[in-house]
Amino acid sequence: MSNANSAEATTSKLIAELWVRNRPLILERLALLDQAAAAVESGTLTSEQRKEAESTAHKLAGSVGMFGFHQGTALARDLEAEYVAETQDAQRLLTLTASLRSTLFPGG
Repeated sequence: MSNANSAEATTSKLIAELWVRNRPLILERLALLDQAAAAVESGTLTSEQRKEAESTAHKLAGSVGMFGFHQGTALARDLEAEYVAETQDAQRLLTLTASLRSTLFPGG
């Protein structure tokens, strides 16, 4: 194995280990987005919840790409934009959040 291949394998292994370590935080952030979308659907979303969901989506957009989830970054950016908007579309938020979850954790 060449040095380049060895370095690439080491980097891939480290990224995989980081993903495993960050999984609980990512799942926590997805749960927060689920709660915010449910609050939009029920008409109970507070300004604080909206800001937290916006921030959470922003953090996910910035972090999941480093793990190779470029589609996840795009979905998180769409979520962020939805929470920045003056009004939110509950169905779009629910769909985007479900898509993000299945992108990051295919098969459950």
